[in-house]
Amino acid sequence: MIKTYYYKYNDKLLFSLFKISSLDPISREEIVDAKETVYFLKAMDPFSSRRGFLVTSSSQIVSDTEGLDLLQKNEEDFDLPSWIEQKISNGTIKCINISFPTWKDELNHFPDHWRINVIALGDVGSTLLIGLRLLGSNMTIGIYDRNPDKMKRWEHELNQIRRPFDEASFPKVVPMDENGLFDCDMLVFCASKGIPPVGSEHVDVRMVQLEGNREILRKYARIAREKHFKGIFAVVSDPVDLLCRGLYLDSNLDESGNLDYMGLAPNQIIGYGLGVMNARATFHAERNPELMQYLKEGQVFGPHGKGLIVADSMINYNEEQSLLLTVKTLDSNLEIRKFGFKPYVAPSLSSGALSLIATIRNEYFYGSSMVGEVFMGSKIRLTKQGIEVPSYDLDSMLKKRLEETYNELRSII
Repeated sequence: MIKTYYYKYNDKLLFSLFKISSLDPISREEIVDAKETVYFLKAMDPFSSRRGFLVTSSSQIVSDTEGLDLLQKNEEDFDLPSWIEQKISNGTIKCINISFPTWKDELNHFPDHWRINVIALGDVGSTLLIGLRLLGSNMTIGIYDRNPDKMKRWEHELNQIRRPFDEASFPKVVPMDENGLFDCDMLVFCASKGIPPVGSEHVDVRMVQLEGNREILRKYARIAREKHFKGIFAVVSDPVDLLCRGLYLDSNLDESGNLDYMGLAPNQIIGYGLGVMNARATFHAERNPELMQYLKEGQVFGPHGKGLIVADSMINYNEEQSLLLTVKTLDSNLEIRKFGFKPYVAPSLSSGALSLIATIRNEYFYGSSMVGEVFMGSKIRLTKQGIEVPSYDLDSMLKKRLEETYNELRSII
């Protein structure tokens, strides 16, 4: 049987599989009998592992690495004490990676009422805000743009969306100055630089934006580090997965360019691009009887663009139908451009507003979280114990596709 050690820090109960002399020991019974969340402490390489997360399997207790296997169910018997297995089943163990110098920040909880600040009020940002205003609750919305007239416009426009005889029912929208942007629980980054115009269908529109958008994001990565930001940094701009990884690395560089992991934790960063790919897959599945199984059994994985994986079914995976649906989903972006329009409405609402609302309500959504050395999109949920990444009995062909996408993302950043 694996040996465990028990501690108390302030009012939190913690345990580990190795002795930590800097913490005050307590009895086994205090941990075992606890009804509230307990915290499991372990040490993993912060370059490729999260600072904190909800423990959903025994393998996450014993493993000292993280990677694509987060998505694969592991049925191995690890001979853990029964009380640990029970708490995993109850969803009351949060893992904290003490290799991060800021690991104690994981003992804090997110609020019931969220302060959400949105950067950049262009096509995506403004459409996303309409969704938050109409559908959001338990939130206050701050807005910021370098153009002060845009802020004035959207302060007036959004606050003039009212339901008759229930005028105070929607979240309040307030303009922000740049200095106060990080005084919030969630910062939503919608800024974009160099979006190719309609007619540029021969290029990967998302990848064209990588360099310019990362340059903008690098500024906010430094501010988040300097202000010791403790909330969620939501990346909506393209290419989502790569920008998330860039944001993580850039915020954790010291003045000499060395990684010191004093900036944003990887689990503070979530990418919002995959929701619309699920919506597009659903749209096409509804129009083809051979693909209808996606509506109840399918899922999407990977980036919002090249490398996307649409699985027609997680129960009875069909490679041919999955590849067909993947192509149709990817081409949806180009179809709108061929009509003469930029495809920003569905992404702003499906990937943006609706997914952000699901996040703060502790509901499942499609988002990019850190999986080993990359940020990769999948079905996830933000719980009081941290991000939950569900695992699956993966079909061998689906697993191969996931590995190819993972390696491609890892090769870019």
